[in-house]
Amino acid sequence: MSGREPAEMNLLARKALERLLKSADKHEAGVATRRPALTSSALAGYHALRSLKHKEDFEAVMAYAQSEGAIQVQHPRLDPHGLIERIELVDVDRLAVLLGEVPHAARVRMAKQTLSTHLAAYPVLRDVLSSWEKLRKVRSTGPDDAALWAKACDAIAYCKSQVALGVTETPVRDASARLFKDSKLIESLVPRLDVLLAGNIEDDARPEAEVLQELGLYREQQPARMAGNVVVRRERGAFALDRPYCALPPATVLGLGALPREVLTIENQTTFHVWARQHCDSDVLCLYTAGMPSPAWRAMYLRLLAELPTSTPVFHWGDVDEGGFRIAALLSQCAAEAGHTLEPWKMRPADVPKAFRRNAPARTVERMVKYAGEAGWSEIAGELGEAKFVAEQEG
Repeated sequence: MSGREPAEMNLLARKALERLLKSADKHEAGVATRRPALTSSALAGYHALRSLKHKEDFEAVMAYAQSEGAIQVQHPRLDPHGLIERIELVDVDRLAVLLGEVPHAARVRMAKQTLSTHLAAYPVLRDVLSSWEKLRKVRSTGPDDAALWAKACDAIAYCKSQVALGVTETPVRDASARLFKDSKLIESLVPRLDVLLAGNIEDDARPEAEVLQELGLYREQQPARMAGNVVVRRERGAFALDRPYCALPPATVLGLGALPREVLTIENQTTFHVWARQHCDSDVLCLYTAGMPSPAWRAMYLRLLAELPTSTPVFHWGDVDEGGFRIAALLSQCAAEAGHTLEPWKMRPADVPKAFRRNAPARTVERMVKYAGEAGWSEIAGELGEAKFVAEQEG
């Protein structure tokens, strides 16, 4: 059979070679243990061809691929001119060139190069790359999407620089237009931003608004919800909070007109609403963080804490999971800046009813322990390492 390049690749032959390339990718990734080859079952379509010309067209493609050093074609030993019974891979790169494709391993190498300058700032990218190497997608993305992950890193850096300049709230489309000359790009990057901010590829996806607010971005500005029989100073005067709660733009909350007995932050909305209905007449100032609090919310929190005596208890009540303790670690930093020590409220493993406990993967437990330690809660960190479960406030 001639080894000349066919004028046009036979469709059945192309599909067979593409299948071989996929097998090669799986073998290279360690997903498959068998050496890449097309056996008689994979060649059933070719064997079933009734037209001699169609068979010759198929065989011409395989002969050419063999002459290019990409594959090895095997015929029956007793019938060397008979139908092809097996095709083995010889060189994945040459096979990919014939098909106009790029091997998966090469695509991952290019992705590593694209993301190399961001690995130090975002170690989670190593987990992203490792997943891609194993042919696993991360938030529906693969190595061909590496450039967009790099843009997500750039978006985070831009937002942090804006917050450092005192710009704590920016319309997301304005920021996207300024940074990328594409007003909708940042919104399309939200799944990647979520992973980069959380530092974890395994967490459930957060709502878009929560991811954006962590960066100081918004589609629609969200007020800060607060409850308690507490007087708050605002731009137009000092007023007691309404019953059961008030929702105010964070930037307009300037300070306190009277000192609360203690301060409690709550991560989740339903829990906050229940607390507000039950305790709105108390002298405890309760603040809803809406998940990971925004830069504007954190600036408001600092202003409020700065006016309180350091003896005023400051608590946080959040989920007993990785996200909950990551939020706690950030709030602990804010409290420390204002001279306070953040204490946990109902966040010990023993506080969680057994019905709400879910077994947690080892890596999740490790990160929970890490964030609890960063919050200054070393005793709870040890308890989390022993308990090995997660639980949410709501549900």
